[in-house]
Amino acid sequence: MYEKKTAMRRTEIDTLGEFGLIKALTKDIKLINGSTSKGVGDDAAVLNYGKKQTLVTTDLLLEGIHFDLMYVPLKHLGYKSAVVNFSDIYAMNGQPKQITVSLGISKRFSVEDIQAFYDGVYLACEVYGVDVVGGDTSASLTGLTVSITCIGECDKDKIVYRSGAKENDLICVSGDLGAAYMGLQLLEREKAIYDGKDDFNPDFSGKEYLLERQLKPEARKDIIALLAEKGIVPSSMIDVSDGLSSDIKHICDQSKVGCRIFEERLPIDYQTAMMAEQFNMNVTTVALNGGEDYELLFTVPLHLHDKVSQIKGVHIVGHITKEEYGQVLEARDGSELQLKAQGWNSLEEKK
Repeated sequence: MYEKKTAMRRTEIDTLGEFGLIKALTKDIKLINGSTSKGVGDDAAVLNYGKKQTLVTTDLLLEGIHFDLMYVPLKHLGYKSAVVNFSDIYAMNGQPKQITVSLGISKRFSVEDIQAFYDGVYLACEVYGVDVVGGDTSASLTGLTVSITCIGECDKDKIVYRSGAKENDLICVSGDLGAAYMGLQLLEREKAIYDGKDDFNPDFSGKEYLLERQLKPEARKDIIALLAEKGIVPSSMIDVSDGLSSDIKHICDQSKVGCRIFEERLPIDYQTAMMAEQFNMNVTTVALNGGEDYELLFTVPLHLHDKVSQIKGVHIVGHITKEEYGQVLEARDGSELQLKAQGWNSLEEKK
């Protein structure tokens, strides 16, 4: 007789989210090579091949999920695809050195289209001093797929992980927050208004900064250089790709600490604030959860307050607390809110 088959349990991916899925898939990984110093769980893996440590990171970008070619020029896409990988290496306090570029290409793209993409990649590599050393191409049935792997290096005693934050450390962030997200909202609005109209003229005047932050972000190699110049090695660091609230949670969870962020100290550009008002959005929510800023979020010991305060473009937005105090936003009126990881999640079911 045949045995009756038991129905297998099925878990929908969107119930876990991106970070939950990564945790589920990697929780049983055991490192077996002595040259693997750090595996899954940071902005880059760390490999030990001599005096300097090798850093490796990779990003996958899918058309329709991570970018919309209705308003993203291919050259800009190439530049951004490279820069977001460089940002991960800088977030480990390292220097990017090489990348490989792999593309899945559908039939609607011409040689000139792909050349424009590579022109953007080559420009980014020229700006940041990085070599293209290989890659792959394949046909695609689902539009354009971009996969870039970046290799970097760092002295062993200078590598910064997400797990090093300590109680009373200062929480610092470079640049400003929320501009890239508002740039995306602006582009999506104009796309909806366009709707195939022949005489359509998008209204981007006075909003150039927001567009640049979304379409052509920069990695903060300047901040890494300034930290080194001051002799500062952060206790923990991450780049702000998913939103400040999500990324400070990574630091807190891996460092087993809490945090207190002060709303009044969040750095927000004037164009971001104005655009948020136009869209009837809370600008603090935008700054905390927008994502794609690619700024550096890091912690330093309290005694370095004066040194880090002197670095142009760095803002002290809070401090690290005991884990049991939780991850808190102190509002302008003195009230307290628990921070939630509400940043962008590509695996979340879209309504």
